[in-house]
Amino acid sequence: MSGNLLQRWFGRGWLSLGYIFLYLPIVVLIVFSFNSSRQDMIWSGFSLRWYAELMNDAEIISGFVLSLKIAFTTACASVVLGTFAAFVLQRYQRFFGRTLFSGMVSAPLVMPEVIIGLSLLLMLVSVQKMFGFPERGAFTIWLGHSLLGMAYAAVVVQSRLREMSKSLEEAAMDLGCKPHQVFYLVTLPNITQALASAWLLTFTLSLDDVVLSAFLSGPGSSTMPIVIFSRARLGLDPRVNAVAALTILAVTIGVIASSFYLARAERLRMKQVAAAAKSG
Repeated sequence: MSGNLLQRWFGRGWLSLGYIFLYLPIVVLIVFSFNSSRQDMIWSGFSLRWYAELMNDAEIISGFVLSLKIAFTTACASVVLGTFAAFVLQRYQRFFGRTLFSGMVSAPLVMPEVIIGLSLLLMLVSVQKMFGFPERGAFTIWLGHSLLGMAYAAVVVQSRLREMSKSLEEAAMDLGCKPHQVFYLVTLPNITQALASAWLLTFTLSLDDVVLSAFLSGPGSSTMPIVIFSRARLGLDPRVNAVAALTILAVTIGVIASSFYLARAERLRMKQVAAAAKSG
């Protein structure tokens, strides 16, 4: 009994140390975003000075707005493309070129971002020389982020499709539904939670990406991570702490709201399944 108790407390202790290692720097960052001193780790009093100065920092605000636009459009495009890729790979086990297609979908997951960014940069420069389009900027950053996000979205959606019973789709087809109707009326509602998870994941990946954005950005198209990184190389700026604190707050609110939404959707789905079972 004492041995089991010791193992349990030992495991909890290691888990607590892991959480402290991961989240203590974030807590310190948030606390010192309210520090009145410009010098980090020297507390000189509570102040909202850096939040007030942040409102007048046009570079950070424009970078933040650009990051939000790119992250939103990237998440939407990644979920759409990733869903179709996952559906093809999971529901159509045999077709010509399946191995090549599966490898191309999964390649961004295992390939370093530096290689992806460099290869995209060389390709876009060649295309621009030939056709005069596209110029490096928000559009090219969106292309790179969508390429990476699609791979992550495909993994998330494919795992949900793997768990979903094909009998539901087969029953819908037996009742006269066409393939596209089965997808929109049966498959899509059952993978809603996976779609929401994939959207949040790809939104976060795009919002804090530095490597691809650095390769694919152009003049006047610096995202928030690039602005923060460029300032951090010249010395720590307390306004960066304020930006990080606001970002953490926004992400926390989004995660909590999505958790409540997914939990509510799951309860509703279980009630519908139970009602269908009783009526049957």
